[in-house]
Amino acid sequence: MRKFFVKNEDIKDGIARINGDDAHHIINVLRFKIGTKLIISNGKNQYVVSVIDIENSSVILKIIEEYNQVVESPVNITLYQGLPKSDKMDLIIQKCTEIGIKKIVPVETEFSTIKIKEKNIYNKISRWKKISLEASKQSGRSIVPDVLMPVGFKDALESLNEFDLCLIPYEKETNMRLKDVLKKNFDAKNICVFIGPEGGFSENEIMAAIEYGAIPVTLGPRILRTETAGIVTSSIILYELGDLG
Repeated sequence: MRKFFVKNEDIKDGIARINGDDAHHIINVLRFKIGTKLIISNGKNQYVVSVIDIENSSVILKIIEEYNQVVESPVNITLYQGLPKSDKMDLIIQKCTEIGIKKIVPVETEFSTIKIKEKNIYNKISRWKKISLEASKQSGRSIVPDVLMPVGFKDALESLNEFDLCLIPYEKETNMRLKDVLKKNFDAKNICVFIGPEGGFSENEIMAAIEYGAIPVTLGPRILRTETAGIVTSSIILYELGDLG
């Protein structure tokens, strides 16, 4: 069954409504008929529903039952991603959503070429949120990972006390392996990952991150691109501590 996300206010008294682009897709592309079943989620609860009416720009649904399949990992990962060039962020958001991370925070670092104050940053955020939404539908997520407004590196560090564990892959770290750190922190449930942009992090940024409690780790003998590192790191965490594999 196809899955769609709806707002809380669009569910009332056992009836739900899908509007906008999703309604257009259901009506004109998927061509759902009266009686077609699908799954909806409000980001907290999921329901099996049936189409009972189709209007010009809305699809009216009747809730049949709650859908209780667990699809979210018990490990919550927040990715602090150094702003990369061109459209690399699109790929990062899409794939990290598919594997199960919960939140993505773009970060302006010393080596970032994309800056927070760019005129089109709001357009970028809107596109990134849409990519997260579409990837959530495709992968059957019950939530849509939030893509926040970009922050500076120091501002990102000041949020580290919210997490059980914070990891920062660093190409100059050779001894502290990611899987060894995870074995020592097997009960961590709220984890953040810092990934640098092209060029990585500066030594000053690494030192600052350590002062705030982040742990530099190595991912192995090969240097990964910025669009690869976050996906690999998150996959390893969810394999070792979560529900991947």
